Amino acid sequence: MLFSCHSRPAAASPASRKTVKVKNKRKNISVDLHCHIHSPPADDIARQTAGGGASPTARYGNPRTEAQQKKLHEQLLQKLTSIEQRIKDMDRMAIDVQAISSSPLQYYYGVEADLARKITRNINERLVEIAAAHPQRFAPLGTLPMQSPELAVKELEYCMKKLNFKGIEIGTNVGGVEIADRRYEKMWRKCEELGAVVFLHPIGFTSPQRLTQHFLTNVIGNPLDTTVALAHIVFGGILERYPKLKIVTAHGGGLLSHYPARMDHAYRVRPECHDHISHPPSYYMKKIYYDTVVFGHPQLEHLVNLYGADHVVIGTDYPYDMGYYKPVDFVEKAKKLTRKQKDQIIGGNAAKLLGIKER
Repeated sequence: MLFSCHSRPAAASPASRKTVKVKNKRKNISVDLHCHIHSPPADDIARQTAGGGASPTARYGNPRTEAQQKKLHEQLLQKLTSIEQRIKDMDRMAIDVQAISSSPLQYYYGVEADLARKITRNINERLVEIAAAHPQRFAPLGTLPMQSPELAVKELEYCMKKLNFKGIEIGTNVGGVEIADRRYEKMWRKCEELGAVVFLHPIGFTSPQRLTQHFLTNVIGNPLDTTVALAHIVFGGILERYPKLKIVTAHGGGLLSHYPARMDHAYRVRPECHDHISHPPSYYMKKIYYDTVVFGHPQLEHLVNLYGADHVVIGTDYPYDMGYYKPVDFVEKAKKLTRKQKDQIIGGNAAKLLGIKER
């Protein structure tokens, strides 16, 4: 199994990691910033409350989608829990380091706060065990009990100061509450203070009534929820107040990342669009990092053109079916990118964010 619950070592410092050459001729490191693990013991803890073991897809999808998700989870359980299988797959994908984060199915933002604290602590201590066993291959991103802003900050400090993590993963909303809401102000401030990478990952769309068919809950629902969350982060002034935040967005930043001109236009003509910001929205969007889970070279090159190659990172969404599992090849085959840009995207940017030093 991926985990051992007998010891709780702190994660090995990323600064001590050596580049792992994975059957390729590249000179530079490759880092996947969007990949997931699953912790079955955390599910067991969640079942202590009514509805705690329910799958979020039951809300966001239909019975057919729910059945397919259950089947998929059973098929992918080994990939989600076996460290040996994961490393084999990383080698096949030419990935040196994974920044592992919890499956969004294990956010459990809907359970009571104290139980959420136990769940997140269980997941985070399992994440650190994975990294301690293979410090050259894994960099953990912790999870937080976001339904309680106070507990979220405490767990953030525990992850960063005690477990030596380099960042966290959070959802795009918490029970319909925006993560840019003022109740999370201390969390954002602490993330900037501690230099935490914040990986923003959705799980369906907040208002799913029109998305139950055709797996639209994921196909457009995930990028839609990221779109809404980023819009609130930008217009709400999170990056105005905390300019050094390191936010990484899944799925290429959703839809908003491809449409900054409309936001800038709104900023110019609508007074309510600059209540909290002193620059056009595109100014703040250039501070955000976007992953490569966009599936097409025109989309990848568009991200580079808008935000710079220094703000794009590899993502695979491993091991789910909506992922992309030739990530290095995908970047290498982008004809409009230079060698320097490709090296930045394949691993240079992520290594810098996570403090991984090659030697």
